[in-house]
Amino acid sequence: MRFSDEKIEAARNFANKLWNAARFVMMNLDIEDISLPAADELAPEDKWILSAFNAAAASVNYNLEKFEIGIALSTLYDFIWDVYCDWYIELTKPSLNGSDENRKKTAQNVLAWVLRETLKLLHPFMPFITEEIYSGLPGTDESIMISAYPVADPALDFAEKAQMDKVIDAIKAIRTRRAEMNVPPSRKAKVYIVSKDAEAFGPCCYPFFEKLASAAEVSLAAEYTEEGAVQIITDSAAIYIPMADMVDFEAERARLSADLKRLEGEIKRAEGKLSNESFVAKAPEAVVAAEKEKLEKYKAQKAGVEEALAAIAGK
Repeated sequence: MRFSDEKIEAARNFANKLWNAARFVMMNLDIEDISLPAADELAPEDKWILSAFNAAAASVNYNLEKFEIGIALSTLYDFIWDVYCDWYIELTKPSLNGSDENRKKTAQNVLAWVLRETLKLLHPFMPFITEEIYSGLPGTDESIMISAYPVADPALDFAEKAQMDKVIDAIKAIRTRRAEMNVPPSRKAKVYIVSKDAEAFGPCCYPFFEKLASAAEVSLAAEYTEEGAVQIITDSAAIYIPMADMVDFEAERARLSADLKRLEGEIKRAEGKLSNESFVAKAPEAVVAAEKEKLEKYKAQKAGVEEALAAIAGK
């Protein structure tokens, strides 16, 4: 491999991500040994992560056998960073902080089991940090170097993975739309889900929307007919969020009014320059053209702000 500062920094960030995830898991464990719970004890998010881990293990083993080292490592990187750290840890927090002790124990065991087995997959690539984390997990007395390397297990392929994928896609879509509208995470909003897949979007997934999509309340409906809602479409659902929940209309009206006043000032200044015969005659052609371009841009922005103000006039 060619030496690269960027690759060193990326590897450092990845090691920090792994270390912090492991620290979070261990801080939330009160189990003395790690054991995978029976299938009927697993929640949908548990089955989702186990299925995702199983797919990652199959891919890593296949690519190592083919000497596709880069692909194997990329698979692990994506699984650890995006799937385990960014999603599963967040999905388990309601269970870890809840009052159901059985559910809490199940979440702890799955969190620790997936972490332990993932460390084994990663060990050939990052031997020192994986050994250090592994040695701190419950029930791991021997070195990670003499543990069995994980392989895919058909028993860990669960149909619920597809359902959780739909929920996660919906949460991602809501987050994206909120970001586009500059809605802060602290502003909660009601979420209405219209979908034929009641099993995927049932009450068991509502805490995920509340925690990860800033939902104040979640409802699964056969249809949604009220006007004035933001509509978000995914492959499996139509999601509606009342505009009043997303936007502080008074604050938005004040912001738009300030923008309008600023643009009117810019337009007046540009028109004054361009109506000055001395400026037009003496300034370089490129400068005059740039000023005309600015004027047109300000006018277009002013029209957009006026349209936005008209849209919220009665709200």
